[in-house]
Amino acid sequence: MFATSLTSGTSGRGGPASPSVADIVAALDTAYPRELAESWDAVGLVCGDPADRVERVLVCVDPVAATVDEALEIGAQLIVAHHPLMLRGVHGVPADTSKGSLVHRMIREGVALFCAHTNADSANPGVSDALAAVIGLDVRRPLVPHADGADTGLGRIGELSEPESFATFVDRVGAALPATTPGVHGAGDPERPIRTVAVSGGAGDGFLDTATAAGVDAYVTADLRHHPAGEHLEQPGTVPALVGLTHWASEWPWCGQAAEVIGGTGNVEVHVSTRCTDPWNVRANGSTK
Repeated sequence: MFATSLTSGTSGRGGPASPSVADIVAALDTAYPRELAESWDAVGLVCGDPADRVERVLVCVDPVAATVDEALEIGAQLIVAHHPLMLRGVHGVPADTSKGSLVHRMIREGVALFCAHTNADSANPGVSDALAAVIGLDVRRPLVPHADGADTGLGRIGELSEPESFATFVDRVGAALPATTPGVHGAGDPERPIRTVAVSGGAGDGFLDTATAAGVDAYVTADLRHHPAGEHLEQPGTVPALVGLTHWASEWPWCGQAAEVIGGTGNVEVHVSTRCTDPWNVRANGSTK
């Protein structure tokens, strides 16, 4: 767990009526249009009554037992998550399965679940904009635009206000994101000057060649695998230095962005999850998160 949290909007007690689930879904669909989602994705309302009123919302990366616990502890009527609960097709949600048990629990407790995944990745602003912002980048364009000249797409390319060494830049990224047990790691010359940077929230080693073609000094993403990263660094010529993050940490800044969208719907409290749902929690020296 880490200390950072955010509350947006106003109290659900008194004053104007709280927004409905449908009101909040409409605001999120405007900010993160569903047509931007990849064809294989599963986004939108997973469970819950669109007509129900919402006084309190929890925004998180992962819809898992820990965040459902957190939602119930704060009395939330809606969870807004980045990752889908059921990405692949299912034929049932029996309560004796891990995901089915969450669905049954949320329905029993009157908690709706909404997921914005690759549509939030590609929206402007979206997941990678939030990552770029906390690092201190001035965003210029998408790394992988949806179409020529589009301001939507996956990843972002930005610039630091002043160049700094790669070692300093890795420290900058580490300080900007919530702590995880694996931490933040870099691959490159520690003294190399860094000014232009590509970022991609979530697993981004599929864009290594794209970042190289963009001519950036460094590329920040999650879930970098050994062979793609090693082959990238062995290429002739100058290639971007790499900064590796955990998947959860790379996407957590989006929660604050989504909270602002939800807070704009009216009389509702919005809380950003303070629970690290990164699966890696033990290091070889015995330390735990």
